[in-house]
Amino acid sequence: MSEQAEGPSHDVRRTPGYVGAGCAATPQDDRPSILLVNDMAGYGKVALSVMIPLLSALRLNVYNLPTALVSNTLDYGKFDILETTDYMRSTLGVWDELGFTFDAVATGFLVSEEQSLLVSDYCRTCKDKGVPVFVDPIMGDEGALYNGVSEASVQHMRNMCSVADVIMPNVTEAQHLTGMHVGKRTLREEELLSIAQALHDRGAKSVVVTSAMVEGTNAASETGEGEDAARHVTLVSQRCRADEDAHTTLLPYEEIPVRLPGTGDIFSSVLIGRYLNGCTLTESVQAAMDVVVDMLQLCKDNDDKYKGVPIEQYLDRVAL
Repeated sequence: MSEQAEGPSHDVRRTPGYVGAGCAATPQDDRPSILLVNDMAGYGKVALSVMIPLLSALRLNVYNLPTALVSNTLDYGKFDILETTDYMRSTLGVWDELGFTFDAVATGFLVSEEQSLLVSDYCRTCKDKGVPVFVDPIMGDEGALYNGVSEASVQHMRNMCSVADVIMPNVTEAQHLTGMHVGKRTLREEELLSIAQALHDRGAKSVVVTSAMVEGTNAASETGEGEDAARHVTLVSQRCRADEDAHTTLLPYEEIPVRLPGTGDIFSSVLIGRYLNGCTLTESVQAAMDVVVDMLQLCKDNDDKYKGVPIEQYLDRVAL
């Protein structure tokens, strides 16, 4: 693992023709624009219902292309999903005729093979034009794939790696994307690094792996378990060119034993918002980790945790 100074940050405001700089308030039309390709839940704060207000608070102009309409968060155990692939295809055609473009694209939950191919083709076109693409390969967590996620779904997400400037899987998703150490809950550091390398080899320039547990050195914590205890880390790995070694950092954190749907969407939103406003990737990841911890602490005693985080109440804690 190497902890090396990162390259230039991706502040899209520094591109030719962009007005505004730094963290000063900017007019709405001068803010970076981002297209979110993700599902929309009618009840509960996940996916687009979390990402739109968060990224707006982080000084982006936010547009969306829903991949599905979902009745409620899946944690309730009963739900309905309406796939929107035909609408997406028609909408992208209309946008192309109207000349709509975006400064960044972020993808999340994809419902089918047909939809994955549509989105990957669109993202590849954007990437070829220099537009950064962020991919959150939503497939599973805590060692298992979500209900309804098949091996074919995993393969479609693997194809998204090739169009990603930044891919943001949790460790379960990273294991399935690479086929490495699947089901292993605690990894050796070299195993986690090899997973990141495999994702780079599939085409991702930058890799962020969350929710990982790593054995070994420097694992002592408040638990008093000592040097052999597992530690929770988020991996940040960047490789500028295919013939270069990746620069990798492990960011430790203390786990909060509470589950709230949508925290992954909060994490990716803060990461993307900070990154597009000029922070380095590592700074952006650390800020996202800090916000998630803050939200978990604020909401851990909520009566109905299946609703997720009522993010509109806390935007002042997140905004730049």
